Amino acid sequence: MENLLNVALAQIAPVWLDKKATLEKIGTTILEAAKNGSELIVFGEALLPGYPFWLAYTEGAAWDLKVNKELHAHYARNSIQIEAGELDGICKLAKEHHISIYLGIMERAKDRGGHSLYCSLVYIDQQGEIKSVHRKLQPTYDERLTWAPGDGNGLQVHPLKQFTVGGLNCWENWMPLPRTALYGQGENLHIAVWPGNLNNTKDITRFIARESRSYVISVSSLMQKKDFPKNTPHLDKILDKAPEVLGNGGSCIAGPDGEWLVEPIVDKEGLIYHTLDFNRVYEERQNFDAVGHYSRPDVTKLTVNRERQRTVEFED
Repeated sequence: MENLLNVALAQIAPVWLDKKATLEKIGTTILEAAKNGSELIVFGEALLPGYPFWLAYTEGAAWDLKVNKELHAHYARNSIQIEAGELDGICKLAKEHHISIYLGIMERAKDRGGHSLYCSLVYIDQQGEIKSVHRKLQPTYDERLTWAPGDGNGLQVHPLKQFTVGGLNCWENWMPLPRTALYGQGENLHIAVWPGNLNNTKDITRFIARESRSYVISVSSLMQKKDFPKNTPHLDKILDKAPEVLGNGGSCIAGPDGEWLVEPIVDKEGLIYHTLDFNRVYEERQNFDAVGHYSRPDVTKLTVNRERQRTVEFED
């Protein structure tokens, strides 16, 4: 039925900072979700190849510290360059199994020189085509020591059966104007991806659902001290201060009335399944629609620059 959408939330841990192994784990997870009838699968922020947890435990803001330079280089080598075809295998799975995918990656963007890292949320449709790459607008706190700020190009929505789906990275979900940019394009299924903490998802998920009268899917990754691979540079220094649990999950789903459909799940790895009914969107828009009948564009209006930002443009 076109009004029903089967979704899967992939609350998994990366093979931390190991691009090849994490890609394999993502592929296996997609196959499992497809086997169980999922039409959309969502992975957490920066899952491929992992969140830069070391920054909090290795004096990440110290100048010219060899530990941070070598860890950053390791991170860059394991990040994704889309133009080089490094997501082609994931796209092939999407097409073969007719499943849409939201995937959080660390992107080494070729159109920005190929060295800086962007926290990007990639949408792949059921035909296996990459339809948007949203580079996180504002990295948060210590993330700014290793991630570059993105642009508005990825503030896009996509049709999926009767739904219109869009997404944001982590604390971007607290930014009213990027949310509004998606609402204004008709978003009614909002994807919020996180590195992995119940404290991030337990309040904002229901708030966005109630504000937008949309479904909201929050997906977090997992990470424990034992998940650091033995070949991680300066592993002893990271483990010396790292807690046992760095990311406890908290993946969940709220309905268009702001109530839980799936309450936050913590400390459990695997797929979380649910079926969404589009009719609930119309029901809740009856008395409130933030960009429709309850808006006043003659008084307040948002302007969005969606141009992909580049340092150099060539006229050959």
